[in-house]
Amino acid sequence: MGLGCQNSALFSRAKLGSLELANRIVMAPMTRSRSPGGIPGEAMADYYARRARAGVGLIITEGTSIDRPFALDDPNVPRFHGAEALNAWSGVVAAVHAEGGKIIPQLWHVGAFAGARSAWDEDEPGIESPSGLQAPDHARGHAMTQADIDAAIAAYEAAAKNAVELGFDGVEIHGAHGYLIDQFMWEETNNRADLYGGSDIASRMRFAAEVVTAVRRAVPTDFPVLFRFSQFKQQDYTARLAQTPAELEAVLQPLVDAGVSVFHASQRRFWDPEFDGSDLNLAGWAKKVSGLPSVTVGSVGLSGDYISNRANGEVSEPSSLDRLLERLEAEEFDLVAVGRALLMDPFWVEKIRDGRENELKPFDISALSEYY
Repeated sequence: MGLGCQNSALFSRAKLGSLELANRIVMAPMTRSRSPGGIPGEAMADYYARRARAGVGLIITEGTSIDRPFALDDPNVPRFHGAEALNAWSGVVAAVHAEGGKIIPQLWHVGAFAGARSAWDEDEPGIESPSGLQAPDHARGHAMTQADIDAAIAAYEAAAKNAVELGFDGVEIHGAHGYLIDQFMWEETNNRADLYGGSDIASRMRFAAEVVTAVRRAVPTDFPVLFRFSQFKQQDYTARLAQTPAELEAVLQPLVDAGVSVFHASQRRFWDPEFDGSDLNLAGWAKKVSGLPSVTVGSVGLSGDYISNRANGEVSEPSSLDRLLERLEAEEFDLVAVGRALLMDPFWVEKIRDGRENELKPFDISALSEYY
């Protein structure tokens, strides 16, 4: 692989507004469901601090809920509101900073989506989404009123203020994977006839843009605001927000105008080209059409696609990162988010840095139930 060198692009410094990073490696947000009652504990602080100690440039926390009644459907996912939860988060920030790390929270609202651990009944009326749909043919909850929309946007703004007050180094808005914001962005789950919906991309982007505007209003001017988006949805892995680069620009430009600092482009395999006629991946195209820095993510450090491996009960092996480094050196994207490989091996970064690839631990699904 030849990455065992601190002078490689992966280990060069980066600056995102007020945020200075020692390297280009980001810990991707991964739901752990280890916060009973929504309160992050010492185990979480230790979990993130271990990665900071081992050299992760930036940690993005697992998704954490804004203050809406049905923002999460798993009671063991952390909240980002309420005195008890916020006090616990302050301990997480302190633990990471004590190790010289940087950390930002990912702000989340699942909308009408129901995961495997859903705590809510299918017909619970309090569940909210743009059109009362979890998927095109699956009704769930209710279509949000203007009052619901205003309250949700205010909750994102309040969460961003909390992030600043707690000493976080930035904030990420979760706009991917078929959750609330993405449900507004995706035509299949947004059939509203008002200013927030319809066949027009600009209308479907209005809610996301207003969330970004509110978050940007709540934080200092140079405070990084990341926005995570995806083409695929958990409801449909073949779904696409944009069929062409021009359509992708139409999706992202309202977010640029609203104040996004960095785009975190989620795809299942980082090496897959996004559009015909170019080798650029989704993060590469996001950077090209928006003019902003981007983060790539998707099976980094794995030998294959996790979704397929999970379905087949297989175990992934660490893969060569040569292609990743070539793309980073060509400035296709700016940062690299590592998920499951770093979940399995807290010392992944320092092993890559020091050329100890033979010591990397292969990913195993058992890691999802452990707190290494």
